[in-house]
Amino acid sequence: MRIGLFGGSFNPPHLGHAMVAAWLLWSDRVDEVWLVPTYDHPFAKELLPFSDRLTLVKSMAESVDPRIVVSEIERELPQPSYSLQTLRHLQKLHKEHSFRLVVGADVLLEIGAWHRWDLIMAEFKPIIVGRVGYEPVEGAPQFPLISSTEIRRMLAAGKDVSHLVASSTVKSLVGLYGSIG
Repeated sequence: MRIGLFGGSFNPPHLGHAMVAAWLLWSDRVDEVWLVPTYDHPFAKELLPFSDRLTLVKSMAESVDPRIVVSEIERELPQPSYSLQTLRHLQKLHKEHSFRLVVGADVLLEIGAWHRWDLIMAEFKPIIVGRVGYEPVEGAPQFPLISSTEIRRMLAAGKDVSHLVASSTVKSLVGLYGSIG
């Protein structure tokens, strides 16, 4: 089976994440999308607790497509966990699948900071997803620029974010942030 490994902080997951996962499936680029929330961000980004982000990601995935699977693998790996390590570990556990890393076009500006991007390219040929505001990616739509960082800022300011997150995650967000606007 062809698996698109879509990792990230998912802090919180938003409609951009859902649209990318759906596009990967609906355009037949992969057979399943595995969402992999990072346990501890390698760039020291402040995150909600892993269990809370996992709940949010599972809720979003269930509302989009049954072929979207949420993996907790990062909980088991030594920290900091790098994408190459995660991909290799999953490939070892699931020899019957072929894995490709899924990243947004914004990541192309950061590949110098990634751990062994050259090996990721060689072993797990990434699927680069277009994002509005970044260089277009051939064969990929330009997905709207939705940012988890901006959603957190809006939540902290008491602004409504219901138009940016899956309706199925709204209740969980209220529990975590107290209000969504």
